[in-house]
Amino acid sequence: MKIETEKKLAASLSAFSNAMIIILKLIAGLISGSMSIISEAIHSMSDFFASILTYFAVIRSVKPADKEHPFGHGRYEDMAGFIEGCLIVIAAFYIIFEAVKKIITSEITNFDSTLGIVVMAISVVANIFVSKYLFYVAKKSDSISLKADAKHLSADIYSSFGVIIGLILIKITGFYIFDSLIAIFVALIILKTGFTLTKDALNNLLDGSLPFEDVEKIEKILQKCDKIRGYKALKSRKSGSQRDIDITLLVDENMTIKLCHKVCDELEENIRIALGKALITIHCEPYENTETNSYSCQKSGF
Repeated sequence: MKIETEKKLAASLSAFSNAMIIILKLIAGLISGSMSIISEAIHSMSDFFASILTYFAVIRSVKPADKEHPFGHGRYEDMAGFIEGCLIVIAAFYIIFEAVKKIITSEITNFDSTLGIVVMAISVVANIFVSKYLFYVAKKSDSISLKADAKHLSADIYSSFGVIIGLILIKITGFYIFDSLIAIFVALIILKTGFTLTKDALNNLLDGSLPFEDVEKIEKILQKCDKIRGYKALKSRKSGSQRDIDITLLVDENMTIKLCHKVCDELEENIRIALGKALITIHCEPYENTETNSYSCQKSGF
């Protein structure tokens, strides 16, 4: 199966799964009046809208570069990830507001928690399977929007477990204030996930550098090359699943254009093997034995 098709399938599965879970949670929440179950329904709604957004972002991002977008359409995935994070943050603050209001006004509703426990257990099982598949496809395709979607569902698993524990405590103790407290706990988990996703996507949108681990891999490849004298500049950014890398190499002034071109091709190949999909631009300058910000290269069998 082509990776583009697999990405679309993963996004579609996530959207369908979230839709079914939302319906179950809303029914259980409205019947019981449980704030924690309703908060989970709101959480799943944000996941659902995120899944829809991810689906369209994936379809758009896999289109090849064109005249209007010469560097490709990867930014659609970054934008989707940013909007998804914002949706989660908004949902979390709403849940906290409603739960705190219930505690302050003493609007604690008595209800039978059995239905909620069953529904939340179904939600946990479904999200475990779907999130594992999303993480698998996201890692395989290096898709930030699918990774964001998978993180949403993972957060949903932990928060659903929290709700189940709260509902069991209510059933045992009869203290219905646990319902609002668990709702706040769920919201804090959601809030952390939302901030993390927003930060990662915003870093890509603002042309932030690649993660330290990726930059370190590039530096090691350059430092092992014995055909260059060093490098003066290394710039990087990420757009969707593609990495954009710009390098200025320092080479002997007598190196032929043919050899210089060969060295650049070999470095590009090694970087792509180490990082995956990447658009690499390499510029060569003559090496001068003066004070500079360049980095020396170690000898190796490159």
